[in-house]
Amino acid sequence: MNSWSGISDILSNLPPILATVLIVAAVVIFIVGFTRRGLNFVKYGFGKIGMDETLEKRFDRLDERFDKMDGRLDRMDERLDGLESDIGNLRTELSTVKTNHFGHLKGFLTELTSILLDKDVINNTDKARLDNQLRNM
Repeated sequence: MNSWSGISDILSNLPPILATVLIVAAVVIFIVGFTRRGLNFVKYGFGKIGMDETLEKRFDRLDERFDKMDGRLDRMDERLDGLESDIGNLRTELSTVKTNHFGHLKGFLTELTSILLDKDVINNTDKARLDNQLRNM
């Protein structure tokens, strides 16, 4: 006696309506299981999923996410490199402006003291003191 004869004995002892309902329910369960799991439903039923397919799908999704993150990190790296070069250029410009600004200012103040001396607003001693102050800057 095998399992099919046992099922046949059970179905023959049941009323025909109940046997029909059980057969229809079994067919519906098989169709639902097969559409969800494919051939793995035939192998494992609802309890076990074929690990190869689900793990492969999960790793594929993880690979896609890592690829997206890698692209984003590369773009951020490029932006940071651009910012570093911009900051370097800004520092160079600031030091140039500072040097030029004070150079022009010293020249202007020296000229101003000469004009004040010519107009007799200050004397030679005051001009010498102002020129010494400008040299120390």
